[in-house]
Amino acid sequence: MDLILWRHAEAEIGEPDQGRALTGKGHKQAWKMADWLDHNLPHTCKIISSPATRTVQTVEALGRKFKTHPGLSPDCSAQQLLAVANWPNSREPVLIIGHQPTLGQVASLLIAGQMQEWSIRKGSVWWIAQRERGDITTNYLKAVMAPDLIAK
Repeated sequence: MDLILWRHAEAEIGEPDQGRALTGKGHKQAWKMADWLDHNLPHTCKIISSPATRTVQTVEALGRKFKTHPGLSPDCSAQQLLAVANWPNSREPVLIIGHQPTLGQVASLLIAGQMQEWSIRKGSVWWIAQRERGDITTNYLKAVMAPDLIAK
């Protein structure tokens, strides 16, 4: 299974937290990353977003069908996110658009084998995949991409 973690782009400061919108810079970050993802994501990828305004605006830049899931709210746990993604049993790749610190916790759990406070920068993508060799399945980091690394 491939699990792609996309942190929402830069958002305005304020309350209520769920209603915070992307800034102008955030929209640019989302468009750049969406362009990279569109060229690299399989067409069968399942796309699931937090219902927060900033995550929905981030994923809308991709221009593909997606669903929101209340289990991906800003305060969700790593275990909740993995359950929503159906890790490691999904038959197709899954793209999750979500929040810190949960995304970093999921990345550390899948890559290092223990939950740590890893930081995923705004607008960035971490692509985690599994490899099977005989009876052994291992997780590995397939790609990390930040919007400021994408030329446009």
